[in-house]
Amino acid sequence: MNTLPIRPVPEAPNDEAESTDVVKVLGDDIIFGRLAPGTRLVEDHLIARFGATRHYIRQALNELERTGIVVREKNKGVAVRSLTPAEVRQIYEVRELLQRHAALRIPLPAPKHVIDELERLHAEYVRHVREGHFRGVHEVNDQFHLTLFACCGNAYLLDSIKHYMWLSLPVRAKKTADMERAMASERDHHMMIQLMKGTDSWALAQLCVDHLQPAKDSYLHEVEAYPLSRHY
Repeated sequence: MNTLPIRPVPEAPNDEAESTDVVKVLGDDIIFGRLAPGTRLVEDHLIARFGATRHYIRQALNELERTGIVVREKNKGVAVRSLTPAEVRQIYEVRELLQRHAALRIPLPAPKHVIDELERLHAEYVRHVREGHFRGVHEVNDQFHLTLFACCGNAYLLDSIKHYMWLSLPVRAKKTADMERAMASERDHHMMIQLMKGTDSWALAQLCVDHLQPAKDSYLHEVEAYPLSRHY
């Protein structure tokens, strides 16, 4: 697996931009797998790393908590959000049901403007993969799937898909900076576009479900084989 090193942080200005910078850098570290699920975020360590005041570090941790990618546990402090194997299986069971149903609801062939937008997003995704720009990979990946599932015509179903995408972020994040996985997703996205041009709803639905499995399986394998408790 290709992972990115935790990058140094330039000295931040003495204003609210300081906590914003902390949020962005820590967010990237979590999304791209540089900080593993369950890693504790210790204020003193973060103060030393960022050269920021305790006030700004706490402000940044509060913002990250609001996004859901870290959690605050009583008497334990803040940690990168993690999921138990049972939680992962339950979340992905619901994701599979939602995405299969949404895909089956999409009228095929899809309208040209939808295909054009998916192809535009796919080209952007490919560019980010080739450049190793993994934040772009992460963001465009979500845009691609939400654009596709929006065609189901049910806003409540789409909102549920968004919610479970968010719940599964700790699982998906572990493979974001994995070049091999990004390229496999690239191939899946291309095939999804081709299926959107055709009439085989069942093939599209099955691909949307199969597409979820590698990240889930990888996360479960690592968590069950190597349970870790980390401090940062």
